[in-house]
Amino acid sequence: MKFSIVPTILVLALIGCKEEQKKETISVTYPQTKTVDTVDTYFGVDVQDPYRWLEDDRSEETAAWVKAENEVTFGYLEKIPFREELKQRLSNLWNYEKVGPPFKEGDYTYFYKNDGLQNQYVIYRYKTGEDANTAEIFLDPNTFKEDGTISLGETSFSKDGSQLAYSISEGGSDWRKVLVMNTEKRELVGDTLKDIKFSGLSWKGEEGFYYSSYDKPKGSELSAKTDQHKVYYHKMGTSQSEDKIIFGATPEEKHRYIGASVTEDDNYLIIRASTSTSGNKLFIKDLTKPDAKFVTILDNTETDTGILENVGSKLFIVTNMNAPNRKVVTVDAKNPSPENWKDFIPETENVLSPSTGGGNIFANYMVDAVSKVMQYNYEGNLIREIKLPGVGSAGGFGTKKEETELYYSFTNYVTPGSIYKYDIANGNSELFIKPEIDFNPENYESQQVFYTSKDGTKIPMIITHKKGLKMDGKNPTILYGYGGFNISLTPSFSIANAVWMEQGGIYAVPNLRGGGEYGKKWHDAGTQQKKQNVFDDFIAAAEYLIKNNYTSSDYLAIRGGSNGGLLVGATMTQRPDLMKVALPAVGVLDMLRYHTFTAGAGWAYDYGTAEDNKEMFEYLKGYSPLHNVKEGVQYPATLITTGDHDDRVVPAHSFKFAAELQSKQTGNNPVLIRIETDAGHGAGTPVSKTIEQYADIFGFTLFNMGFEELPENVNKDIKK
Repeated sequence: MKFSIVPTILVLALIGCKEEQKKETISVTYPQTKTVDTVDTYFGVDVQDPYRWLEDDRSEETAAWVKAENEVTFGYLEKIPFREELKQRLSNLWNYEKVGPPFKEGDYTYFYKNDGLQNQYVIYRYKTGEDANTAEIFLDPNTFKEDGTISLGETSFSKDGSQLAYSISEGGSDWRKVLVMNTEKRELVGDTLKDIKFSGLSWKGEEGFYYSSYDKPKGSELSAKTDQHKVYYHKMGTSQSEDKIIFGATPEEKHRYIGASVTEDDNYLIIRASTSTSGNKLFIKDLTKPDAKFVTILDNTETDTGILENVGSKLFIVTNMNAPNRKVVTVDAKNPSPENWKDFIPETENVLSPSTGGGNIFANYMVDAVSKVMQYNYEGNLIREIKLPGVGSAGGFGTKKEETELYYSFTNYVTPGSIYKYDIANGNSELFIKPEIDFNPENYESQQVFYTSKDGTKIPMIITHKKGLKMDGKNPTILYGYGGFNISLTPSFSIANAVWMEQGGIYAVPNLRGGGEYGKKWHDAGTQQKKQNVFDDFIAAAEYLIKNNYTSSDYLAIRGGSNGGLLVGATMTQRPDLMKVALPAVGVLDMLRYHTFTAGAGWAYDYGTAEDNKEMFEYLKGYSPLHNVKEGVQYPATLITTGDHDDRVVPAHSFKFAAELQSKQTGNNPVLIRIETDAGHGAGTPVSKTIEQYADIFGFTLFNMGFEELPENVNKDIKK
């Protein structure tokens, strides 16, 4: 099918003295997408891949297809009558000063700030001890490129604060450049380091720093496979070509992700080496001894384990070994293997995420996806439970050992992020920065419910909306999910979601299996041949919202990005009747080939691969969104979003899925793909582009729910 007639809005037309409904339509003609005779054979089963040619991101043919699809998509979006109104409201609400927590480096105190609509946050600084009002601009990423598509990534100050190493991303790519600045003169020093990917930056004194990268792939750097990560040391005053490989040079011991960090006292180099996004080996090297070798702490990838802190040779290690919810143990660096570990903060029924500062350890627990923070000293004594401002997400409990105070953030779905100053000795918190935003949290409410999934598992979900909203099944609702990679969705404020709720919209977030909200067991319950649990949890969330009259299928949209894009793709192909709108963003949608692109092979812990065995192939093919689009089915109105520079989840996933849906869609619901240029997986996206994206997403969603104007203008009884 190369075209579709799409119903848009119901218009009331007055004919004489009689009011009747008249249906207005927008005609959509999809671009001609050619098919090819590509066939892959898995365990004797032939699988056609007719849109394989769209994987070539360097071809003129693919570029022409992208241009043609965008012309159709933006032609449609431009006809939405309230698109500009949404964009204006998003811009107005976004336009307030946002300030991050201050941190000290050398003689200065630094902080990030955005005046309102700046595309990128700016780093400011002032002399420590002086008035913060004397702060001046230190580094402004908005000057990197006029349209904001070059963004600031990782930053790392040398031990005395005299030098700053920072990475930049061009067009949203994960491939970065690293520059070094003399902080006093604010001048660049040395050469720019190039072709660096998935890397931290960790200084050893002032002499140099450690970083990680891959060999440059053959073929497209945006889509070719990268799977041999290495750690390098860059010595200041030398060229990148002289950088020494510190770890990862042995071909027979391949690691896809390697991180290097130097302890705060400069005494140890820590290496975490992984073959997948879950589980790691752990090594330590004594930097005080010139000829020291790496000592193995863990030689397998069966657990997630890392060094939290050290006091001399005493190491504090956080691990989920024999502790699915994580614990902290101690051991001497001279004999650091697990048989010598001693429990320091034992495992509890809640997931632990610890941090350190001022000679203390802050144990941040997730209790049904909200924060509870306990403070311990280095002797293991509980000092206090920290009194938080409310029920929500608290983070940032970290600073240097010598500091006496720290700053933490607090937020939830109706509370814009605020910064609090915390006195480490006496436990007092005081509000440090509260944003001045045109949004009143008192007019909104969040409620956590627990619903039952298909197999009887209880799943938590937080539902947020205006107070007094009538539960009549007609509220436009976004159900947002992720469900993978041990990632936890905890309550946080979003300007975009605030605009959605202003319109009388409901925003619902379930904590699906595959995430990290209840530890490793919860994560594993949504991986590989248990992945269907995640989709079942999401479907059950939608059914709960419908059964309890929050919304109905005519007013429900499902949304998710990356692994969440897979979630949306699988849910809409399994239950196309359940929702009116589907919004898969930068999704993993071809489950038979995901591992052949960039670092995709590292996701096998969660997904498995089609090459593992016949059972895994059949399981993946059974839910892969690309392979489960069927002729004769009416799928929901779909707006697929991706970026042309996404080199994490390559846009070919979205391209092929869009082509498949457009060719097989039955009925009048539109299938569009919005391809952002000079954009990647999401990080560093300019504010201007983000606002445009949300205006289009919300506009498309409401438009296809039948609204001819914004719901806020219709529902005058719902007070702002």
